[in-house]
Amino acid sequence: MGCKVDYFESAPPQVICKAIESLDKAPADDAFKSGVFKSFNGMREALKTKFGYVTGDVNWGGILNLAIDLRGQDLFIDMNEEREKSAAFFSSIAAMIEKFTDGMQENTNSTSISVNRNVSRFDAPVLLHSECSLTMISEDMYREYLQAYDIAWSKKKTPFGVHYCGADPHRFAVAFSEIPGLDFLDLGWGGDVALLRKHLPKTFLNLRLSPMELSRCSPAEVRETILRLVKQSGDLGLTGICCINMDDKVSDENVSAILETRKEILEKA
Repeated sequence: MGCKVDYFESAPPQVICKAIESLDKAPADDAFKSGVFKSFNGMREALKTKFGYVTGDVNWGGILNLAIDLRGQDLFIDMNEEREKSAAFFSSIAAMIEKFTDGMQENTNSTSISVNRNVSRFDAPVLLHSECSLTMISEDMYREYLQAYDIAWSKKKTPFGVHYCGADPHRFAVAFSEIPGLDFLDLGWGGDVALLRKHLPKTFLNLRLSPMELSRCSPAEVRETILRLVKQSGDLGLTGICCINMDDKVSDENVSAILETRKEILEKA
Protein backbone atom coordinates (compact mmCIF):
# COMPACT_ATOMS: atom_id res chain seq x y z
CA MET A 1 0.00 0.00 0.00
CA GLY A 2 3.04 2.23 -0.34
CA CYS A 3 4.29 2.34 3.23
CA LYS A 4 7.98 1.84 3.90
CA VAL A 5 8.82 -0.88 6.43
CA ASP A 6 12.03 -0.80 8.45
CA TYR A 7 13.38 -4.16 9.63
CA PHE A 8 15.58 -4.58 12.68
CA GLU A 9 17.69 -7.38 14.09
CA SER A 10 16.20 -7.28 17.58
CA ALA A 11 12.80 -5.60 17.22
CA PRO A 12 9.57 -6.06 15.28
CA PRO A 13 9.27 -4.50 11.81
CA GLN A 14 8.28 -0.84 11.95
CA VAL A 15 5.81 0.56 9.43
CA ILE A 16 6.63 4.14 8.47
CA CYS A 17 3.37 6.04 8.08
CA LYS A 18 2.78 7.05 4.48
CA ALA A 19 0.71 10.08 5.52
CA ILE A 20 -1.28 10.34 2.31
CA GLU A 21 -2.48 13.86 1.70
CA SER A 22 -6.14 13.13 1.10
CA LEU A 23 -8.82 10.64 2.03
CA ASP A 24 -9.94 10.76 -1.60
CA LYS A 25 -7.14 8.42 -2.64
CA ALA A 26 -8.50 4.88 -2.36
CA PRO A 27 -5.64 2.45 -1.72
CA ALA A 28 -7.46 -0.77 -2.61
CA ASP A 29 -6.50 -1.10 -6.26
CA ASP A 30 -2.96 0.22 -5.88
CA ALA A 31 -2.04 -2.48 -3.38
CA PHE A 32 -2.36 -5.29 -5.92
CA LYS A 33 -0.26 -3.41 -8.49
CA SER A 34 2.65 -2.91 -6.11
CA GLY A 35 6.03 -4.56 -6.54
CA VAL A 36 5.74 -6.01 -3.04
CA PHE A 37 2.49 -7.82 -3.85
CA LYS A 38 3.77 -9.04 -7.21
CA SER A 39 6.89 -10.43 -5.52
CA PHE A 40 4.79 -12.11 -2.84
CA ASN A 41 2.42 -13.58 -5.39
CA GLY A 42 5.32 -14.88 -7.45
CA MET A 43 6.89 -16.54 -4.41
CA ARG A 44 3.58 -18.17 -3.51
CA GLU A 45 3.10 -19.54 -7.02
CA ALA A 46 6.70 -20.79 -7.17
CA LEU A 47 6.25 -22.71 -3.91
CA LYS A 48 2.94 -24.11 -5.11
CA THR A 49 4.53 -25.28 -8.35
CA LYS A 50 7.49 -26.89 -6.59
CA PHE A 51 5.67 -28.59 -3.71
CA GLY A 52 2.10 -28.89 -4.98
CA TYR A 53 0.63 -26.81 -2.14
CA VAL A 54 1.31 -23.86 0.17
CA THR A 55 0.37 -23.51 3.81
CA GLY A 56 0.37 -20.65 6.28
CA ASP A 57 -0.65 -17.07 5.59
CA VAL A 58 0.20 -13.39 6.07
CA ASN A 59 -0.96 -11.06 8.84
CA TRP A 60 -3.29 -8.66 7.04
CA GLY A 61 -3.54 -6.12 9.85
CA GLY A 62 -7.07 -4.74 10.05
CA ILE A 63 -9.14 -1.88 8.73
CA LEU A 64 -8.28 0.73 11.37
CA ASN A 65 -4.69 -0.50 11.73
CA LEU A 66 -4.06 -0.01 8.01
CA ALA A 67 -5.89 3.31 7.91
CA ILE A 68 -3.55 4.65 10.60
CA ASP A 69 -0.54 3.32 8.67
CA LEU A 70 -1.72 5.24 5.62
CA ARG A 71 -3.06 8.44 7.13
CA GLY A 72 -1.21 8.75 10.42
CA GLN A 73 -2.61 10.64 13.39
CA ASP A 74 -4.59 12.89 11.05
CA LEU A 75 -7.02 9.99 10.70
CA PHE A 76 -8.50 10.77 14.12
CA ILE A 77 -9.21 14.35 13.02
CA ASP A 78 -10.73 13.00 9.80
CA MET A 79 -13.05 10.71 11.76
CA ASN A 80 -14.49 13.78 13.51
CA GLU A 81 -14.45 16.35 10.71
CA GLU A 82 -14.69 14.31 7.47
CA ARG A 83 -17.17 11.61 8.36
CA GLU A 84 -18.37 10.71 4.87
CA LYS A 85 -14.88 10.65 3.39
CA SER A 86 -13.58 8.64 6.35
CA ALA A 87 -16.34 6.06 5.87
CA ALA A 88 -15.47 5.76 2.17
CA PHE A 89 -11.77 5.44 3.06
CA PHE A 90 -12.49 2.57 5.47
CA SER A 91 -14.70 0.93 2.84
CA SER A 92 -11.88 0.93 0.28
CA ILE A 93 -9.49 -0.66 2.79
CA ALA A 94 -12.08 -3.28 3.73
CA ALA A 95 -12.53 -4.16 0.05
CA MET A 96 -8.77 -4.61 -0.33
CA ILE A 97 -8.61 -6.82 2.77
CA GLU A 98 -11.47 -8.95 1.52
CA LYS A 99 -9.82 -9.44 -1.88
CA PHE A 100 -6.49 -10.31 -0.25
CA THR A 101 -7.91 -12.76 2.31
CA ASP A 102 -10.14 -14.44 -0.29
CA GLY A 103 -7.05 -15.12 -2.39
CA MET A 104 -5.14 -16.41 0.61
CA GLN A 105 -8.00 -18.67 1.68
CA GLU A 106 -8.27 -20.09 -1.82
CA ASN A 107 -4.57 -20.98 -1.89
CA THR A 108 -3.87 -22.10 1.68
CA ASN A 109 -7.27 -22.66 3.33
CA SER A 110 -6.34 -20.18 6.07
CA THR A 111 -5.99 -16.44 6.55
CA SER A 112 -5.04 -15.73 10.15
CA ILE A 113 -2.58 -18.29 11.52
CA SER A 114 -0.02 -15.48 11.48
CA VAL A 115 -2.27 -13.44 13.79
CA ASN A 116 -2.71 -16.29 16.28
CA ARG A 117 -1.83 -19.93 15.70
CA ASN A 118 -4.76 -21.05 17.85
CA VAL A 119 -7.14 -20.28 14.98
CA SER A 120 -5.80 -23.36 13.18
CA ARG A 121 -7.15 -25.62 15.94
CA PHE A 122 -10.73 -25.14 14.81
CA ASP A 123 -12.42 -27.37 12.23
CA ALA A 124 -12.18 -24.45 9.82
CA PRO A 125 -9.52 -21.78 10.38
CA VAL A 126 -10.87 -18.56 11.88
CA LEU A 127 -10.83 -15.27 9.95
CA LEU A 128 -9.30 -13.14 12.70
CA HIS A 129 -9.63 -9.37 12.26
CA SER A 130 -6.80 -7.51 13.99
CA GLU A 131 -8.35 -4.57 15.82
CA CYS A 132 -5.38 -3.59 18.02
CA SER A 133 -6.00 0.11 17.43
CA LEU A 134 -9.58 0.05 18.76
CA THR A 135 -7.96 0.92 22.07
CA MET A 136 -7.43 4.39 20.52
CA ILE A 137 -11.08 5.11 19.73
CA SER A 138 -14.45 5.14 21.50
CA GLU A 139 -17.14 2.49 21.32
CA ASP A 140 -19.35 5.00 19.50
CA MET A 141 -16.72 5.52 16.82
CA TYR A 142 -16.32 1.77 16.44
CA ARG A 143 -20.08 1.46 15.88
CA GLU A 144 -20.12 4.36 13.43
CA TYR A 145 -17.21 3.31 11.25
CA LEU A 146 -16.15 -0.30 11.74
CA GLN A 147 -18.72 -2.53 13.39
CA ALA A 148 -20.67 -3.04 10.15
CA TYR A 149 -17.67 -4.78 8.56
CA ASP A 150 -17.30 -7.16 11.50
CA ILE A 151 -21.01 -7.95 11.35
CA ALA A 152 -20.91 -8.57 7.60
CA TRP A 153 -17.77 -10.71 7.75
CA SER A 154 -19.16 -12.72 10.66
CA LYS A 155 -22.12 -13.68 8.48
CA LYS A 156 -20.23 -14.76 5.37
CA LYS A 157 -16.72 -15.68 6.55
CA THR A 158 -17.20 -18.22 9.31
CA PRO A 159 -15.73 -18.89 11.74
CA PHE A 160 -14.99 -15.24 12.44
CA GLY A 161 -12.98 -13.62 15.21
CA VAL A 162 -11.62 -10.34 16.55
CA HIS A 163 -8.06 -9.86 17.77
CA TYR A 164 -7.83 -7.20 20.48
CA CYS A 165 -4.41 -7.22 22.13
CA GLY A 166 -4.97 -4.04 24.18
CA ALA A 167 -5.61 -4.05 27.90
CA ASP A 168 -9.23 -2.85 27.65
CA PRO A 169 -11.24 -5.20 25.40
CA HIS A 170 -14.08 -5.10 27.94
CA ARG A 171 -14.85 -1.52 26.80
CA PHE A 172 -16.27 -3.11 23.65
CA ALA A 173 -18.06 -6.02 25.33
CA VAL A 174 -21.54 -4.80 24.42
CA ALA A 175 -20.55 -3.77 20.88
CA PHE A 176 -18.85 -7.10 20.27
CA SER A 177 -21.95 -8.90 21.54
CA GLU A 178 -23.84 -7.28 18.65
CA ILE A 179 -21.70 -9.20 16.14
CA PRO A 180 -23.98 -12.17 15.40
CA GLY A 181 -21.23 -14.67 14.58
CA LEU A 182 -18.30 -13.71 16.82
CA ASP A 183 -16.81 -17.17 17.28
CA PHE A 184 -13.38 -16.12 18.62
CA LEU A 185 -12.12 -13.19 20.68
CA ASP A 186 -8.38 -12.84 21.14
CA LEU A 187 -8.14 -10.61 24.20
CA GLY A 188 -5.26 -8.82 25.83
CA TRP A 189 -3.83 -9.15 29.33
CA GLY A 190 -5.72 -6.81 31.64
CA GLY A 191 -9.10 -7.36 30.06
CA ASP A 192 -12.14 -7.97 32.27
CA VAL A 193 -12.73 -11.58 31.26
CA ALA A 194 -15.80 -12.03 33.45
CA LEU A 195 -17.54 -9.05 31.85
CA LEU A 196 -16.67 -10.26 28.37
CA ARG A 197 -18.00 -13.73 29.17
CA LYS A 198 -21.23 -12.19 30.48
CA HIS A 199 -21.83 -10.53 27.11
CA LEU A 200 -20.27 -13.28 24.96
CA PRO A 201 -21.46 -16.58 26.46
CA LYS A 202 -20.87 -18.58 23.25
CA THR A 203 -17.61 -17.00 22.07
CA PHE A 204 -14.22 -18.72 22.39
CA LEU A 205 -12.14 -16.41 24.59
CA ASN A 206 -8.44 -16.70 23.84
CA LEU A 207 -6.53 -15.30 26.83
CA ARG A 208 -3.30 -13.63 25.73
CA LEU A 209 -0.61 -13.61 28.40
CA SER A 210 1.66 -10.58 28.31
CA PRO A 211 5.33 -11.29 27.50
CA MET A 212 6.25 -8.08 29.34
CA GLU A 213 4.46 -9.20 32.50
CA LEU A 214 5.87 -12.70 32.19
CA SER A 215 9.36 -11.23 32.29
CA ARG A 216 8.56 -9.65 35.68
CA CYS A 217 6.37 -12.31 37.35
CA SER A 218 7.34 -15.25 39.48
CA PRO A 219 6.15 -18.75 38.47
CA ALA A 220 3.63 -18.60 41.33
CA GLU A 221 2.22 -15.34 39.97
CA VAL A 222 2.00 -16.80 36.48
CA ARG A 223 0.01 -19.75 37.83
CA GLU A 224 -2.29 -17.50 39.88
CA THR A 225 -2.98 -15.27 36.87
CA ILE A 226 -3.85 -18.14 34.56
CA LEU A 227 -6.11 -19.79 37.14
CA ARG A 228 -7.91 -16.48 37.76
CA LEU A 229 -8.45 -15.71 34.07
CA VAL A 230 -9.62 -19.21 33.23
CA LYS A 231 -12.05 -19.15 36.16
CA GLN A 232 -13.43 -15.82 34.97
CA SER A 233 -13.92 -17.24 31.47
CA GLY A 234 -16.03 -19.97 33.04
CA ASP A 235 -16.18 -22.48 30.18
CA LEU A 236 -13.07 -24.59 29.51
CA GLY A 237 -14.46 -25.64 26.14
CA LEU A 238 -14.54 -21.97 25.11
CA THR A 239 -11.24 -20.88 26.64
CA GLY A 240 -7.69 -20.81 25.29
CA ILE A 241 -4.35 -19.58 26.64
CA CYS A 242 -1.47 -18.25 24.58
CA CYS A 243 1.54 -15.98 24.65
CA ILE A 244 3.60 -14.63 21.78
CA ASN A 245 6.79 -12.59 21.45
CA MET A 246 8.50 -13.99 24.52
CA ASP A 247 12.24 -13.31 24.55
CA ASP A 248 15.15 -14.35 26.75
CA LYS A 249 13.87 -12.11 29.56
CA VAL A 250 11.10 -14.66 30.19
CA SER A 251 12.54 -17.46 32.31
CA ASP A 252 12.23 -21.14 31.48
CA GLU A 253 10.52 -21.52 34.86
CA ASN A 254 7.74 -19.17 33.79
CA VAL A 255 7.27 -20.97 30.49
CA SER A 256 7.05 -24.23 32.41
CA ALA A 257 4.55 -22.62 34.79
CA ILE A 258 2.24 -21.88 31.84
CA LEU A 259 2.35 -25.49 30.63
CA GLU A 260 2.06 -26.99 34.10
CA THR A 261 -0.90 -24.79 35.01
CA ARG A 262 -2.68 -25.76 31.80
CA LYS A 263 -2.12 -29.44 32.67
CA GLU A 264 -3.38 -28.86 36.21
CA ILE A 265 -6.57 -27.20 34.93
CA LEU A 266 -7.33 -30.02 32.51
CA GLU A 267 -6.65 -32.74 35.08
CA LYS A 268 -9.15 -31.14 37.47
CA ALA A 269 -11.80 -30.62 34.81
